[in-house]
Amino acid sequence: MSEATAEALTSPPPAGDPAARAVGLGKVYGEGETQVTALGSVDVDFEVGRFTAIMGPSGSGKSTLMHCMAGLDSASAGKVFIGDSDLTTMKDNDLTKLRRERMGFVFQAFNLVPTLTAEENITLPLDIAGKKVDQEWFDLVVGTVGLADRLTHRPSELSGGQQQRVACARAMATRPDIIFADEPTGNLDSRSGAEVLGFLRRSVDEFGQTIVMVTHDAHAAAYADRVVFLADGELVDELLDPDAPAILERMMTFEQAAGAHGAVGAQPVATSAPAAPAAEPEAPAQDSHDPETEQG
Repeated sequence: MSEATAEALTSPPPAGDPAARAVGLGKVYGEGETQVTALGSVDVDFEVGRFTAIMGPSGSGKSTLMHCMAGLDSASAGKVFIGDSDLTTMKDNDLTKLRRERMGFVFQAFNLVPTLTAEENITLPLDIAGKKVDQEWFDLVVGTVGLADRLTHRPSELSGGQQQRVACARAMATRPDIIFADEPTGNLDSRSGAEVLGFLRRSVDEFGQTIVMVTHDAHAAAYADRVVFLADGELVDELLDPDAPAILERMMTFEQAAGAHGAVGAQPVATSAPAAPAAEPEAPAQDSHDPETEQG
């Protein structure tokens, strides 16, 4: 590949409107005495070409926020935009098409199809959409995640870290406007987690990718350009250019506040630093995950 071609493939998108934004976003579950407000009235922008982490105590609404932003759950109030497309006014078929073509997803449970090879899992969103694989882009992404010698392997023949790297490559395959990552290192050891986070960071720095990641791990969040914090369904704080100690300090404040309000069973903030990446994760992990892999 020529330098000019590589530059064209990896040049960041132009700055301008946010890649995604919420305006007065609310989400309520149930009715009457069983009603629960998961999100109050949240206003938040996610900038193009930036890596944003969403954090908060257990029950704060962080996963609900991401699911509503990605069109995986409906809003009870307010608006959600991907670029200039309003998800809250879309029909289901249009929303599915938008998710498939303009969003990428990385889930904690990998969600690879066990009967497909790594290569087939990566290209699955394009195959479903009936689109031709851009071979130059495919080769660039596969090389970046270090999977060139694993493309013919099925998920059961890959370690957990390798499976998640396949999932990351699949998310990148369609060159989406935005990637949503839900606890992407939650099922990985620290070494494999660091590899995945390093790839996500590199995809922002070198490819201009936009990433929104939900995590409870302060060291994972420190890979981001920005961390937004939720508590009780409200956006309460943010950090720019964060480091793990600063994130931990903020999170401990929110955990203590939640405890003062009688919260029980709160998810602890992870404090162990990821190990340095290795050339290959170690033992293969059995594939026992949900086979649903629709990119959207």
